[in-house]
Amino acid sequence: MSLLVSTSFSSARRALSAPTLAMLPRIADSLSFLYLENVRVVQDDTGVCAQVAKTDGSADRVYLPVASLACVLLGTGTSATNPAMATMARHGTTVVWTGSGAVRMYSASQPSELTTDWLERQARAWADDTARLAIAVRMYEMRFGAGVPEGITLQQLRGLEGQRMKLMYQMLADKHRIRGFKRNYNPENWDQQNPVNQALSAANTALYGVVHAAILALGCSPALGFVHSGKQHAFVYDIADLYKAKHTIPMAFSLNKSGNPDREARRNLREDFRLYRLMPAIIHDIQRLLAPELDETGEETQNPELVHLWDPDLGPVDAGINHALDPGW
Repeated sequence: MSLLVSTSFSSARRALSAPTLAMLPRIADSLSFLYLENVRVVQDDTGVCAQVAKTDGSADRVYLPVASLACVLLGTGTSATNPAMATMARHGTTVVWTGSGAVRMYSASQPSELTTDWLERQARAWADDTARLAIAVRMYEMRFGAGVPEGITLQQLRGLEGQRMKLMYQMLADKHRIRGFKRNYNPENWDQQNPVNQALSAANTALYGVVHAAILALGCSPALGFVHSGKQHAFVYDIADLYKAKHTIPMAFSLNKSGNPDREARRNLREDFRLYRLMPAIIHDIQRLLAPELDETGEETQNPELVHLWDPDLGPVDAGINHALDPGW
């Protein structure tokens, strides 16, 4: 049985200036992710557990702390019962279906009963070309810690990003004395790839899973990306890119001589989540991108626990009451 799980909580919360709405302390302080393969996930009288059959007909079981997990990655050879999935859904644990070694991301579950406040902010910005470009620029600035010329186009922004990434790969290849390195992701020929590419693919997919969990926990859409487009995970790729240059890329190059680079990459990434408190950082960064003005005002919007009605003139109005002029009509 393959069972990988983070070993500690992000117990100390980060001091953030974002609004209290959707700060989601459970998702921010939870364990980052757990990867499973070749197990059956079941629910018993005690809780959710991963089990593997033994030759004598019995089964080994490991209980999973689903109430404290942000994301469960289900790799090849896994199956899950309906009661187990229902328990994880009740706890708001995102379940991501991946390929072997968590190097492909196929699909993910959506927690229920979420406010649409952040989704509406995302949709409005995504549908406005000016606002969409402004968020793409903020992503670049957050990613590289550098400003861009005023009036830059998206094409020019992509060019700047490409130059920086090319230089980063070259510098890291020179540092680790790797000749002729080329980023290559071919899951059909996985074992023939060099350790850096294997580590980078595995770490990025695990990162995608955790970012996906954070996006769903806020109630945003993984599909409405501001730089990426055309995939249901476009916004996942946008947000994950904020952390690759600092976390997954340097770490992958450091594993260039590893005998098991994908496993070590996931282990090192979990440690980064603990040390750098990446989960609350992801939540905060998404909020900063979609509503930068709230960093300054700290104001909340409507109560996320309440359903409201949309009005083009009045804004949100109360639900659960009869709005007819004559209630008896």
